Amino acid sequence: MTGPDSTQRTPSPVPPPPPPEDAQPAEGAPYGYSPPPPPPPGYGPADYGRAGQDQQGYGQQGYGQQGYGPGYPPQGYPPQGYQGYAGQPMPGSFGHVQPSGPPGRIRPTGMIILLFFVTLGIWSFVYYFQTHEEMKRHTGEGLGGVLAVVIAIIFGLLNPFLLSNEVGQLYERRGQEKPVSALTALWFFPGIFILVGPFIWFIRTNNALNEYWESIGVRETTLV
Repeated sequence: MTGPDSTQRTPSPVPPPPPPEDAQPAEGAPYGYSPPPPPPPGYGPADYGRAGQDQQGYGQQGYGQQGYGPGYPPQGYPPQGYQGYAGQPMPGSFGHVQPSGPPGRIRPTGMIILLFFVTLGIWSFVYYFQTHEEMKRHTGEGLGGVLAVVIAIIFGLLNPFLLSNEVGQLYERRGQEKPVSALTALWFFPGIFILVGPFIWFIRTNNALNEYWESIGVRETTLV
C-alpha cells in the first residue's frame, strides 16, 4: 500500500562548486574547468600560494619607496652621518682657520725699489711699517707696524727675515705651501755681498705678498 508519504521524492540537483581562481576552462573536465597545476617539488600548499605574492616586479616595489638594505634611510632623507656642504671644509683650507681681518694693498715691486734709491733707503721704514701693520690687521698676529720700525732702526738686518717669515705664514694659515720663508732672507744677508742678493730677496717677498692679496680679491695698487 502506498500513500502520499511513501512516495519517493527526487532529490534536487547539487549546484557545481565554483571554479578555482587559477583554473582554466577545459572541455571534458568536471564542471568545465581543469584543476590547478600541482606545485613544484619542494613547495607546500602554503608556500605555493605565496610564491606569486613574493615575486614582485622592480617597478611594483618602487625605486625609492624602500631602502636598499637594513639601516638605509627612506627616500628624501640623507644617509646617517651625512653633514652636507656646510659641514665640509672649504677647498684648499684643510681645516685651517682663515683670517677674517681687512686685507692689505698691492704695492708694485719696481716702484718700491725706485723709492728705496730716491730716498736713500728711508722708504724702507715706510714699507716695513705698512706691510707689517696690514698683515697684523688681517690675521690678528705678527709684529705690527710700530714694532717692525723699531726693530728696523735697532737691528736692521733682522727685518728681511721677519718680513719673509710673516708673508710665508699667510699662506701656511690656509694650508698652502709657503712661497717664501725666513730662509729667503739669506738672499739679503749674506747675499748683499753679491750685490744682487737684496734685489732677489725683495722681488720674491714682495711678489708673494702681492699675490696673496690678489688671491683674496684685492685689486687696488698703491705706494703708501
